[in-house]
Amino acid sequence: MYTRRKHRYIAMMIVCVTLFVLAWGVVRIWSVPAAVGMCVVAMVIPPVAAIVANRRGPDDYWWDEPHDAWLDDEPKDDSWRHDERSALDRAEKRRSEERRRADELRADERRRAEERYRDHPYRPGDDSGSGS
Repeated sequence: MYTRRKHRYIAMMIVCVTLFVLAWGVVRIWSVPAAVGMCVVAMVIPPVAAIVANRRGPDDYWWDEPHDAWLDDEPKDDSWRHDERSALDRAEKRRSEERRRADELRADERRRAEERYRDHPYRPGDDSGSGS
């Protein structure tokens, strides 16, 4: 029934375009208000054509009707949930390990910077003159 709806849609859109072309190509010469009226009618046709094209036919499946072919692909048990949970746990463990390593690296870098600062011969604000 899809073909029938498609043909109706195309016919309505052809009528719409024909009304526009005739209104401003032919009818406006004799009557501008008639041409405007034709354009108003042509303006209403596209939404109506969309409604007609999307209308459910008597033999069409619809989104809320049970169509159980997709159930054939479903696993017979819920073991996939356990696998998914363990994968999420492994990912979380890996992220926490990476965070811990990053924290350790930052702390090590901070410690080395403090040692460099402490061992430097001249520290700012030190007026002992040992660096000069």
